Amino acid sequence: MPSILIIDDEPGIRSALASILEDEKYKVFSAEDALAGIEILKSEIIDIVFLDVLLPKLGGIEALEKIKQEWPAVEIVMISGHANIDMAVRAVKLGAFEFLEKPLSLDKVLTICRNAVAIKKLREENKNLKRISSIASEDIIGISTPIRNIREMVKQAAESDARILITGENGVGKEVIARAIHQCSVRADNPFVDVNCAAIPENLIESELFGHEKGAFTDAVSTRKGRFEMAHCGTLFLDEIGDMSLSAQAKVLRVIQEQKIERLGGEKTIETDVRIIAATNQDLEKACEEGRFRQDLFFRLNVIPIHVPPLRERTEDISMLLCHFLKLLKMEVSLEADAIDVLVSHDWPGNVRELKNLAERIAVMHQGASITADELKKLLNKKSKKPQNNANQLPEGILGRNYNEAKDNFEKCYLEFQLSKNNGIITRTAEAIGIYPSNLHAKLRKYNITAANVKEET
Repeated sequence: MPSILIIDDEPGIRSALASILEDEKYKVFSAEDALAGIEILKSEIIDIVFLDVLLPKLGGIEALEKIKQEWPAVEIVMISGHANIDMAVRAVKLGAFEFLEKPLSLDKVLTICRNAVAIKKLREENKNLKRISSIASEDIIGISTPIRNIREMVKQAAESDARILITGENGVGKEVIARAIHQCSVRADNPFVDVNCAAIPENLIESELFGHEKGAFTDAVSTRKGRFEMAHCGTLFLDEIGDMSLSAQAKVLRVIQEQKIERLGGEKTIETDVRIIAATNQDLEKACEEGRFRQDLFFRLNVIPIHVPPLRERTEDISMLLCHFLKLLKMEVSLEADAIDVLVSHDWPGNVRELKNLAERIAVMHQGASITADELKKLLNKKSKKPQNNANQLPEGILGRNYNEAKDNFEKCYLEFQLSKNNGIITRTAEAIGIYPSNLHAKLRKYNITAANVKEET
């Protein structure tokens, strides 16, 4: 419901405007002078202001300038019974949306309100699109089986409002997938609002999610919408949700159950219609076991699970992704066959994000029509590997009497090798070989690997 503030020293005009606007389901506030109106702006979220030119204490033109400086997103309609062209031109230059002469035409007032609300929405969407443009592409690029499966899951998931949990290492493209789901859904014309739960201090996360009222805490100098309100009728993407505090988790769970929020310091209940997509690079099931994540929230979020494998597990996508990023950077270059081999053999610890960085590095530093293996190695900062000593080599003699025994022998040796390589640290080893720590624990029990140096990372 859009909110309108009427600032006019004539009670009859305030009353008439308020009556017609409330009949049209607008939320209306009134003030008899500009200073009182500015106080309302500090405590309420206002979309449109009807501002008289001739006012006591502070003139309308001066108030227009002040309001635009403090609240640039607010649309202001100037009204006057003594208007002239110079005054109207000045008001428009200062940011007024429209200039109306008294007596007011109620039909024109309603038309201006509808237009102002529509333009305000377009501006918000344009601002959101500019932020989205920082991402290289909204498409999910790749030909590997996992990526083809993910594309299909995106289409299926987009048809419903079911909550989604996207898992995968840092840099694999979880946010790109979340945006693709939003863009394929019926909510595509409404906001996509993202929150990086790991980047917001614990004492601010609730204010960021639910908003706050003026005076709710020391720095709350004005009322502020939270991300849930901003995402109304759209999608809220909770990135790195595994880093959210237990207190915030409890409140998110309550919002999911009740579809209502309350701003910090407020008593008013606000209904919210939001589709939630969450993402994490953590093992949330293990986090639930350790008491770091609420199990009831995990089950609420994990309605449709989507796992994005690391780039090293889908090597057939690497050259296609690199060419895609280079094309976006207006680079017309080809990869020589040995250069592709270098790409495939690289571990890509930073995943797609690291590959995008490589493309930008090529755009700055490369000259010529093709890229060689030697040049690619330099751009990747790859150094020639020193011969490994016997302690880091896989032992020989792992062949068994049959295929299954040979496979088990190899897996056991491989795990022992990787544990030794990673100083026996479970979480580091699991990350290096691309499995969850809980799965690694199970395999260690299976092969009775109980070396003294096997430990959890602290």
